[in-house]
Amino acid sequence: MRRFLDRLYAASGAFAALCLASIAAVMLLQAAMRELGFLFRGADDIVGWLCAASAFFALGYTFRHGELVRVGLVLDRLPPGARRLTEIIALGTALLFVACLLWASARFVYQSWQFDEVAQGLIRIPIWIPQISLVLGAAIFFVAVLDDFIVLARGGTPAYRGAEDTQRTQPGAPLPV
Repeated sequence: MRRFLDRLYAASGAFAALCLASIAAVMLLQAAMRELGFLFRGADDIVGWLCAASAFFALGYTFRHGELVRVGLVLDRLPPGARRLTEIIALGTALLFVACLLWASARFVYQSWQFDEVAQGLIRIPIWIPQISLVLGAAIFFVAVLDDFIVLARGGTPAYRGAEDTQRTQPGAPLPV
């Protein structure tokens, strides 16, 4: 299961990076086409959808690698016992918030599908198609937070703390995958 989850987080991060590269490609193509006198219709729509996808798909990966803003400044100053309890409470709270995010985004996309909403821009497609990246990214983020919550509750070291410790002891070292 650990190997599957780590591959899921890595794939999610890779897809977020692919979305960012695609944004650059679309923008460069749009600029080149403009110079040649052509119009790239819908480029702004595509870039907007890719921005949302890159942001949401990156959440789980960045969380696991200690790159999201957390309460580490407070936790690092606590004694080990209090730190563990406070970290469990913080992760539990984060888990509830991410669950709400997942539920709300799934409901939002479902309603878009249910009411046959169409994108308002130049590309007229069912809007739930690009919106599904919100749900998938939020689901992967939920799994990542739940994963570390379970690891911490069982007495282990969460992945984000391991990544932070690696960066503290070996600055510039590649992050573990």
